[in-house]
Amino acid sequence: MKFRVTASLVTLFSTSLLAQSSPPAPAPIQVMVLGTYHFGNPGQDMHNMKVDSVLTPAKQAELADVVSRLAKFNPTKIAVEALSDCTDFVSDKFDGFTLEKLSKDPDERIQIAFRLAHQLGQKSVYGIDEQSNTIDYFPFDKVDTYAKAHQQSAALGRMQEKVAEMIKQMEAAQKTKTVRLMLADVNDPARVLSDHQNFYYALLSLGNEKEQPGAELNAAW
Repeated sequence: MKFRVTASLVTLFSTSLLAQSSPPAPAPIQVMVLGTYHFGNPGQDMHNMKVDSVLTPAKQAELADVVSRLAKFNPTKIAVEALSDCTDFVSDKFDGFTLEKLSKDPDERIQIAFRLAHQLGQKSVYGIDEQSNTIDYFPFDKVDTYAKAHQQSAALGRMQEKVAEMIKQMEAAQKTKTVRLMLADVNDPARVLSDHQNFYYALLSLGNEKEQPGAELNAAW
């Protein structure tokens, strides 16, 4: 019995020494990634979704609800898909932001990220997009050329049809669903996986031992 008590005391003592000599581990950093659809119809994609104006009072109320919910995550830094010329990645587009801009610019980065940063009293929003003059980030022309040369145009066409159908369904849904529910759909893990499998991952089949245009598009995009 004496041996067992002594052994227990040694264990506790060693643990105590370890706790005193080692600083507490910092809390793990939590990151929330929110995917969005384009609110402002920029028309820069292969398949473009026509979105009803988010500048109406009803949609502005829906966006305010979304941001209030996101604020509960209490982010300490907010980043968007935008370029920054600053070494600390601060986006100068947030400089001078006021709530009045929410009624004028439908851009989803402004409507969600800037609105959230303003509501939380943050001084900066970070632009973390990366661009290079030497990289073709969406070399779809190479994918299309390969498909035509290897009798795979029909397969590529079916992939395009799936994307077009998805866009059509989203256009219809956004007319009746709130912005919050639309964003919930866009960020549903099963939906994300399905979208990727139907297009991006499907493009990986377009390639051979010499050319991999589908893989190159996935790598860059």
